[in-house]
Amino acid sequence: MSARRIRVLIVDDSAVVRKLASDALASDPEIEVVGTAIDPYFARDKIRELVPDVLTLDLEMPRMDGLTFLRLLMEQHPLPVIVMSSLSSAGSEHALEALRLGAVDVLGKPAGSSSFGQLGPQLIAKVKAAAAAKVGRKPSAAVAPAARARPSPAAAGPGGHDPRAVVLLGASTGGTEALREVLTGLPAGLPGIAIVQHIPPVFSRAFASRLNALCRFEVREAADGDRLTPGLALVAPGNFHLLLQWRAGHYAVRVVDGPPVWHQRPAVDLLFKSAADCGAAPHAVAGVLTGMGRDGAEGLLRLREKGAATFAQDEATSVVYGMPRAAWELGAAQLRLPLDRIAGHVARQAATLTQPAAAAAATP
Repeated sequence: MSARRIRVLIVDDSAVVRKLASDALASDPEIEVVGTAIDPYFARDKIRELVPDVLTLDLEMPRMDGLTFLRLLMEQHPLPVIVMSSLSSAGSEHALEALRLGAVDVLGKPAGSSSFGQLGPQLIAKVKAAAAAKVGRKPSAAVAPAARARPSPAAAGPGGHDPRAVVLLGASTGGTEALREVLTGLPAGLPGIAIVQHIPPVFSRAFASRLNALCRFEVREAADGDRLTPGLALVAPGNFHLLLQWRAGHYAVRVVDGPPVWHQRPAVDLLFKSAADCGAAPHAVAGVLTGMGRDGAEGLLRLREKGAATFAQDEATSVVYGMPRAAWELGAAQLRLPLDRIAGHVARQAATLTQPAAAAAATP
């Protein structure tokens, strides 16, 4: 007997999008589109009738907007939800709010139907990841986290970090909220932080901007040639790889095109391997957070073999225990940590990354 197919309900007020998304998903034998709905009221009835495993959700719909519906859904009948949002500034902000409310992933929706076809494989991959995700009820009183006070450079202290010290983080499905929890739990004055989160273009900039408003240090989307310095976190732009280089006593990042790795661009593995190759490993704290697939495991192993302190998020707190599992089973992670202990672990490890500046600045 064949395995049960993933049952998907598509919620979108556009008949064109419903048809295109249905056709894309129907091309995969492991997925069954059990129905469509033009707005949240129809969706509510079809959820009860069809019992889908995964919901795709537009955010701009008549009668009730998608965010309001998502909030109610996660309070009363939580399901794995993939948000399909417009590739705009407002659409990005709404999509990030949806992720905070409990959606497991987001897919940028192009303005024209002619460009939807290339999103088919991405939608299929996200549906499969969402089907494996753990979701729970979100309390109705949930509010956005408050902004953190950011000390002045003088107040943050002299630091004394090895200029080669660096923190490296990778995540995918469920990672936007996991990274928010980790980064907002970190103190000021840490070494530079490089982050790869599997996220579409445009959304990555809004994600970095939101983190910047919440963290005790600067967070921004990386640009090619940026210098990675203490007190700065750089997020890989959607659809571009992020690489690390050592140049004349400091780290610089490369933002490059190139083929996807593990079906991902940006890829965690490329960041981690570039860090290992430029001599960062003995001075690095690196970890893999929640996500589907194997991206990051091989790069994390290379870092560990060259002296990095490595970890993976544990199964109990991962939305999808794919990437962390791969890292652990490969022997790449020294520790498995629950999400609420990762910030403390990173801060403690980073505090040990000190040595005389002259020795630290030497080229490997």
